[in-house]
Amino acid sequence: MSSTRHGRRSFGCLCGWLIAIILSLNEITLDVEAVAYYTEKPAWLPSCRIYEPGFTKCSTNSIQKLLDQLNVGIPEVLDRFGPFDPMKVRDIVFKQDNNEVATIRANLTELIVKGFSKTTVKESRVSKKDFSWQTKIYLPKMRLDGKYDMSGRILLIPLSGSGKIFIEIDDLDILLFTKTRLYEKGGFTFDNVTAVRAQLNISKVRTYLDNLFNGRSKEVERSTNQFFNENWRDFYEALKPLIVETVENILYDVMGTVFHLIPANFFVEDIPTPQQLYGPNPAIPSDGRKSSTK
Repeated sequence: MSSTRHGRRSFGCLCGWLIAIILSLNEITLDVEAVAYYTEKPAWLPSCRIYEPGFTKCSTNSIQKLLDQLNVGIPEVLDRFGPFDPMKVRDIVFKQDNNEVATIRANLTELIVKGFSKTTVKESRVSKKDFSWQTKIYLPKMRLDGKYDMSGRILLIPLSGSGKIFIEIDDLDILLFTKTRLYEKGGFTFDNVTAVRAQLNISKVRTYLDNLFNGRSKEVERSTNQFFNENWRDFYEALKPLIVETVENILYDVMGTVFHLIPANFFVEDIPTPQQLYGPNPAIPSDGRKSSTK
């Protein structure tokens, strides 16, 4: 019996010891995964040199690898946004007056966007003058789901309603202009994304607005949505500012987080310091970010 009790005590001590080790390892893993900013270049990220031939091709590949890794999951980005695809998007308050195609006021909430995991980077150019970016990307399909509250008119049709909405876009080409301000942190140069502007080209739009006309007539709701889809080019022009703003918000929020996390030196090895680019005592953002100024 004594031997049995001793064995049980030893087994209990061993289990406690193993649990303590596992908890310690978990704490170490969390410390490694969640960092304020990277001080070592990730193995998945190719670096480029802007003053050497072939930089644009190298930069295009580097940004593609970044987007691929976002799809796999970067812990610090996941902490803020959740998954890259599908992605939660901040609410949008939209107003458009005195337009031939539409006069509407709309609030979009609980927005989920799908499709960015299939992004192809066609070209990534960086200005040697101010290190702003011009990026061409392509999505085979982007879908936005959410809730809407809308009043006004689209294509001469008076609208008033609230409910679920989806907008699905095929063959989305995005030309993205990104303004940045370099700043220094921990001996590294970082990009502070200050503004983004997007130009979109598409091949098709499909949509459905549930509970149009506040549910007074399902038949009128169905025929109105059918009319929007048959005249999708005009419908797209009516909602184009809203769709562009959604895309700009997504890219601004993601890039603002990523480039506050990963030093610009890891993308462009020979990027100048802020002092070299702007002169002595350049303005330093307190957190490496500022509000978008589109």
